[in-house]
Amino acid sequence: MKPLLVIPLILFVLTMTACTTSPTGRSQFMLVSPEQAISASKEAYVKTLKPLDDKGKIDSDPVVTKRVKLVTGRLISQAIVQYPHTRHWEWSVKVIDDPEMVNAWCMAGGKMAIYTGLLKKVKPSDDELAQVMGHEIAHALANHTAEKMSVQMASQIGMVALAVAANDSKYGGVALTGAALAASMAIELPNSRTAEIEADRMGIELAAKAGYNPNAAVTLWEKMGRVGGSSPPEFLSTHPAPGNRQKKLRELAPKMMPLYKQKIARPVYPL
Repeated sequence: MKPLLVIPLILFVLTMTACTTSPTGRSQFMLVSPEQAISASKEAYVKTLKPLDDKGKIDSDPVVTKRVKLVTGRLISQAIVQYPHTRHWEWSVKVIDDPEMVNAWCMAGGKMAIYTGLLKKVKPSDDELAQVMGHEIAHALANHTAEKMSVQMASQIGMVALAVAANDSKYGGVALTGAALAASMAIELPNSRTAEIEADRMGIELAAKAGYNPNAAVTLWEKMGRVGGSSPPEFLSTHPAPGNRQKKLRELAPKMMPLYKQKIARPVYPL
């Protein structure tokens, strides 16, 4: 078979054999398993945070750290109830001291961080903070890191296949290590529109179950849109906002109110 004919065949086989289903029933393309993404993210988390920790920029304000951990802990407890397999995750959240960075992220396996810039510039209420962290947790629950890693890997496989077909060796080193790729996927590259909609839906439900007002999802994005003026916050570069995001959240909020109002125990996962 001619080399150029092998390329689409390889990609077709990968597509047909690497499909799974997200918690919302959406079909996902997966070359990287959730377990592989979690393992890589664990290493990436340490490498990402260590230089900042050495400079005293991790959890430097006990009051802020306590608040973030309390809100996030309530969300995690509800996530574990809904997705029991996550009980075995090594959940973690860190507050990064960077007053200019308006961002938050979550790697596979529940490895999270939020920047003080988001807290200081957006000034979220606890209900709004729960929407931020619930959204991030939802990315992990829906295996979005593994999904993005898989898309990147497929792209690299295509590049390698083309290089082989052209006898070009300059692409021999295109593949990233698992940890570096996991970090890049979680922190730097934007989520897809589909992933954002999914995380919005899962995140607002998770926050409501944890006892946080779902209407805060709308006010959060109103505040986020006002931060930065002509220069949007980093959060919007890694979490692109669909034009109808607030409309969809406004429609979802009333449906989540019964979950928010139910009289149930809302424990805090120890972080």
